[in-house]
Amino acid sequence: MCPVPGKMIGELLRHAFKKSATTSYPLSKDEVNIPQDLRGKWELYLDKCIGCSLCERVCPSFAIVMVECREGETTKTGKRPICHIDKCVFCAQCEETCPTKAIKLTQNFELALFNRENGVIE
Repeated sequence: MCPVPGKMIGELLRHAFKKSATTSYPLSKDEVNIPQDLRGKWELYLDKCIGCSLCERVCPSFAIVMVECREGETTKTGKRPICHIDKCVFCAQCEETCPTKAIKLTQNFELALFNRENGVIE
């Protein structure tokens, strides 16, 4: 058995009774400090969207794709954006470019998925 050096014992005793520097995140979400300018999950307000596809053009990771509107949905061009959140780099260029402010990056940062199909935000 290897003896523990004296400096290490002192360091261990000094930190043994201090408050932990980390939190048990999934169990205590109240302790998480979320910055105000956090860029999280992509959100679309389809009632504001005009279908101009500027968001698709400026997306550096090609996460945004324009698709045909579903029944009951309308935009000026008949197309609406969808976002593949697994490709998104959260740069917020889509949010900045949108002329009608139809796209917003929220503060939702919990984006773990079991499969890629659940990562499409419509």
